Amino acid sequence: MTTQQQIPPHTLRAAIATGRMNRRAWLVTGALVVFQIINFADKAVLGLVADSAIRELGLTAGQFGFIGSAFFFLFAVTAVAVGFLAGNVSTRWIILTMGISWAVLQFPMLFGGGAAVLLVSRILLGAAEGPATPITLQHVHGWFAPKERGLPSSLVAIGSTLGPIIAAPVLAWIIANPALGWRWAFGFLGIVGLVWSLCWLLVGRDGPYSHTATKRGAAEAAEGDGGPAAGAAGAGGVEGGRGSIAERADLLQLVPIRRVLGSRMFLVAVLAGAGCFWAQGFLTTWSPKYLASVVALPPEMIGLVSTFPWLLGAGALLVLGYLSRFLMRRGVTVRWALGALFGATLLCSGLCFLILPQMDGPAAVVFVTLGAGLAMIYPLAPTAVAFCVCSKQRAAVMATLTGLASLGGVVAPAMVGTLMDRAGYVPAPKGVHETAEMAARLAEGMNSAFWMIGIYLVLVGAASVLLLNPDRTASRLQERFAFNG
Repeated sequence: MTTQQQIPPHTLRAAIATGRMNRRAWLVTGALVVFQIINFADKAVLGLVADSAIRELGLTAGQFGFIGSAFFFLFAVTAVAVGFLAGNVSTRWIILTMGISWAVLQFPMLFGGGAAVLLVSRILLGAAEGPATPITLQHVHGWFAPKERGLPSSLVAIGSTLGPIIAAPVLAWIIANPALGWRWAFGFLGIVGLVWSLCWLLVGRDGPYSHTATKRGAAEAAEGDGGPAAGAAGAGGVEGGRGSIAERADLLQLVPIRRVLGSRMFLVAVLAGAGCFWAQGFLTTWSPKYLASVVALPPEMIGLVSTFPWLLGAGALLVLGYLSRFLMRRGVTVRWALGALFGATLLCSGLCFLILPQMDGPAAVVFVTLGAGLAMIYPLAPTAVAFCVCSKQRAAVMATLTGLASLGGVVAPAMVGTLMDRAGYVPAPKGVHETAEMAARLAEGMNSAFWMIGIYLVLVGAASVLLLNPDRTASRLQERFAFNG
């Protein structure tokens, strides 16, 4: 009791001693989970209103598809730009700005906007949502000690997988309600976004481990964390490349950002992340068509079965996040506690995609769920890579990684469509049932895509196990290039 009384109030050590920091930390984590749910609901709404919007706005399928692609025109650009900005600006205010922007950009369609307004609003929305994942990860990392970051990072990422699951039935009900209609789907998301932004203004704060905290506070955090000889190790990171960088990640010095982006670890993370985004692109574009034409599921089952990979992805993130936390608490290096787990899971995903072309019926549902669901673990990659740089540079590194990896999501729809065309698939006219021959050609094209992504994921998964090593990368960067900011 005497020791706690001697600790000055409102300090980092007092927060750790009393546990108050943990309560606030989990409140902030919960708010960011909801933030990510809104993020993916904003993405899903366009597909849900497709039929109604095309008819009312007089669009062709090609024109509507172009509007869908327009979402990604500025996605990677703003992800990288805001990531670098976050090194000097509090992520609390960046997140608030994003939340308000997402909400405001929904209202033009509620108030009667046409096709041009829809196009512009989707481009701007994509720009506003580009930095979401890296910035939320950066913010939640500021509330937890390095060894504890795997689980909250996974929980925030689970919000992304829950977005389509939670939003789809609510938005579908709004669209089908004669008193509301498809425009109110945008309006509902706008209102939800404004309410969330108000709540964030009240509860959102920067954590004691964030880059806005003092260096003294970071050092105290490392000592309070129980890291061995944190002060002796200093900013040099892991001596000789041995031990876990989680022991002193918040004491690292600045390094030239180009050295990080040029490391083989970062390259492997980009390639592996692109595979994860490929799976997301397939799920949001072609999965319902696959279930209808190849698996031959009835229409009333497609919506339910389409959620299976997202549910599995949420479970995988939760399990892997908890396991990484368990391992790092016991001194296991970040390489094995995060990098190797990430790589091994992707390797399993690739094997499932390789087996998928041999399956049909319920077995095909199982393997498409396993293949795509196990690839929903992308956030583990930026979480692992973030350990190799100081807190001030984490957002820039994670945002650049996300921006480059997101190209996999752009490639997936076009790649699958092109392979289907090459197989001779021709969509049936409206009101005409697809023939068995066309279904077989569609399956041939999709199976070619599964073979390709399966081989790719096996290769990048194995490479991640071998090379996604933040402990060694951090040590080398600190020894050769560290400087005081």
